[in-house]
Parts: sequence; C-alpha cells; structure tokens
Amino acid sequence: MSKNKKRMIKDGILQGITYLSSTVSLITLLAIVLFVFGRGYKLLNFDLIVENFESQGYVADLFDDFIFCDCPATIDLSDDFYYSEKWGIALSDGTDLLGKNIIEIEYIHPDSPFKMVQDKGIGEEPIILRTDYDIIRIAFEDYPTALSRYGAKNMIDSLNANNSIREIEFRTKGGGVRGSILTTIYLIGMTLMIALPIGVGAAIYLNEYAPINRITKLMRSLIETLTGVPSIIYGLMGLAIFVPLTVNLTSATGGNLISGALTLAVILMPVIIRTTEESLKVVPDEYRQASLAVGANKTQTTFKVVLPSALPGILTATLLAIGRIIGESAALVFAIGTSIKDDVSLTGKSTTLAVHIWAMMTDEPANIELSATIAIIIIFIVVILNIIIKIISSRYLKQKMGASS
Repeated sequence: MSKNKKRMIKDGILQGITYLSSTVSLITLLAIVLFVFGRGYKLLNFDLIVENFESQGYVADLFDDFIFCDCPATIDLSDDFYYSEKWGIALSDGTDLLGKNIIEIEYIHPDSPFKMVQDKGIGEEPIILRTDYDIIRIAFEDYPTALSRYGAKNMIDSLNANNSIREIEFRTKGGGVRGSILTTIYLIGMTLMIALPIGVGAAIYLNEYAPINRITKLMRSLIETLTGVPSIIYGLMGLAIFVPLTVNLTSATGGNLISGALTLAVILMPVIIRTTEESLKVVPDEYRQASLAVGANKTQTTFKVVLPSALPGILTATLLAIGRIIGESAALVFAIGTSIKDDVSLTGKSTTLAVHIWAMMTDEPANIELSATIAIIIIFIVVILNIIIKIISSRYLKQKMGASS
C-alpha cells in the first residue's frame, strides 16, 4: 500500500472521528434544548417576567350588612368558569407561575358581597377583591372549609350551600422572576465596569508594552491557569475576601451585589485578557509601523490604531463575559446568597436567574418546569445579546472599511 493511500485512509479516519464527535455534541445540545423547551414552555408568559416572586396574602371577611347578589352574570362566561348567582362570583381552576394548582377569580358581579371585603389583619381600609387575586380558602361557620386543592367547582358548591362565611384567604399572584432578572442585569453592568477596563488594559500591556522575558511568560501561564480554576473556588474567595470587605465599607450585612460583581470580575478577567490579547495579535504590524512612520507615538498608535482595529475581538470577549455572568451560579451562591428578593439593592442579598434555577431545583419536590422556563429566558437573553454584539461588530467593520476605501 502506497504512502499516499495510507495517508488518505488516516485522514479519512480522523475526519470521521471529527464528524462523529461533532454530531454527538450537536445531538446532545439539541436534546438539552428540546428538554428545556418541552418542560418549560407551558409556564412561559409575560407575567412571569414582570411579576414579583413573593405574593402578598390577605385574610378578610364580609361586612355585617352584606346582601346576597342573586343575579346572573353580566358577561359571557367560559365553560371552564364556575359561577355562583347567589354570591355573584365566578372561579376557575388554574396554575400559578410556579406551576402549582390554584383557584383564580375570573369575574365579580358589581352587586356581589365579595366586591369589597374587610381586612382581618392590621389594615383598616376595605379591600377591593380583584380578578388578579387567587383564592386559597374560604372558611364557613358550620361547614367544611373550601380549599383551593379541591378545585373551583367544590368551592362554588360550598358557597351555594352556605349563607355566611367566617373568612376568606386570598393572595396576589407571585412566583415571578422580575427580581432575578434585575439582579442579573445589575451584575452584568457592574461586573463589566470592573473587569473590562482592567482586562483590556492588562491585554494591551502584555501585547504592546511588556518585554518578552520569563516574567511575562509566567504571567501568561498564570492567567491561562486561572481560566481553569473551578468557579466554586472563586466563590469561596468572594466569601472570604469580598463579602467582609463590603460589609466593612458599606451597609451590607452579608453577601451582596457588590461582592458578587467583584467575584465575577476576578473570574472574567483571565477570559477577557486572553481574548483581547489574541485580537490584538491579529492586527497587522504594518498598521503600527505606518502610524509610527507618520509621527504618532507609541501611545497614540496603540489607542488610535491598534485598539480600534481589535474592537471586534474585544466585543467577542465582552459577549463571552456576559454569557459567563448569566450562567454562573456556584460562585454566586457564596458571594451573594440564595435569597430570592423582589427589592434589589446593591448591598442586599438576591439571586440571578441561574441561582434562581438552583433554588427551584433544591425544593422538595424540585420544580423542574419553572427551572426549565427560566432556562428558556436565559437562552433568549444570551441570543439577543449575541445578535446585538454581532450587529455592532459588523456595522463597525463596514464603517471602517468604507472609511479606509
């Protein structure tokens, strides 16, 4: 067998292994995406994004001088709604943003005694019962309590069988991820503000100014080593260094957004440095020589010629950094905490979308549906940011090529 034929066979085997590995990776990725969308699309809605996670509960009763409605509905009700003409209220079975079964208020007649109820808590003002509330239970004097787990039909039947109620418990929707989305956005902005200037500056120094010696080689080796350190180690570093630092300097009492941003900045700097340095290396030396030849100094050449030419690579580094911020969870569990909060502050605990998934998966039982829905939101955010950065990069290149021509 000739050497060329052996080489062709060897190349074919290697190419086949490459195709096989790529196919397995693609199938695995598609399987994950299909699983996430298959389990999470049912809970995906706009309310999940804009609603608070914590719901506000109320316990109330009717006014003493209430009058039965005894009136038909003034609107057409769906077949899935259960309506009591006696009380003038329509209920239906549904699921909340966490995927749990609830009873929803679909309609209240203007003359219904439930139109306005009196708060049995600390509030003195009457409460207007709205269709965006969910009923948890209705308790009667000498009759079994109607609970949400028994369904809307059972609750309407219990209402029709009684002439008075002892109390009604209801709550706002809750279960949304608005706070986690805000935390993620804040972390992206704060982390990039810290990591990008330092990372890009370090890359410029290493590629444009640093001498080639053992020290710079050691620095590059250490930077590459840092990219492989598990993120949970960085989380322990954040807990040991950045959390006490922010507690001493701010009003924080534990993990907070600032300590989380500092921890993520340390994680991202090696990635930003290496990616930016590679983009600086591909800038032709002729650009530098031409700039120096027309009288520009080293600093002017670096910041007015080399750096703009490497901007697409820097944007790629930014995209990688944003993707890492959105997907990071292990480090943030230590650096920020796992408390899901609706009121987001720089010195308070909160969760990103990734940590929110972790919190939902630690429930008993694990809320896989909501976790998959949040994963879909993360995928959408990453895709949108990817598209935006690609558009900015392509437009910049077109403007640069048009200016050069």
